[in-house]
Amino acid sequence: MRSLVVYDSVFGNTEEIARAIAGVLASAGEVKAARVGDVDQGDLEGIDLLVVGSPTRAFRATPATMTFVKGLPPDALARVRVAAFDTRVDVAQVGNKFLTFMVKLFGYAAKPIAEGLEKRGGVRAAVPEGFFVSDKEGPITEGERNRAEGWARSLTSE
Repeated sequence: MRSLVVYDSVFGNTEEIARAIAGVLASAGEVKAARVGDVDQGDLEGIDLLVVGSPTRAFRATPATMTFVKGLPPDALARVRVAAFDTRVDVAQVGNKFLTFMVKLFGYAAKPIAEGLEKRGGVRAAVPEGFFVSDKEGPITEGERNRAEGWARSLTSE
């Protein structure tokens, strides 16, 4: 299996999760992990799995992430399995009613990333997933790296 993990990261948390995912995927074959700005069309050739991740910023993916997804030609991902993830604060832990309302209204980054990948022909390999950071700048909440590795293992089985 040939996999590509594409990510954007502001404080390093999403990169850490992306590298954990790539580490697991390496056990199933060739894998490349790259920041979204460092990916070119050649990286997409011959892949079996594309994983894209972004921090959730203002209830959405970073502009660089969405530019990458929207810049993929129609059917560029035909028959490619795709998965999306984000990093986010846990609104239940924050306990802010307004923030909880806004999340219910606008959501997180992973779902629109997944939808964009599917619009370009990708076949969903997993439900979009979010991994928690303990504050706006992190660090990653205890246990989330392990949870990301478990999610990645689910991507290795078809």
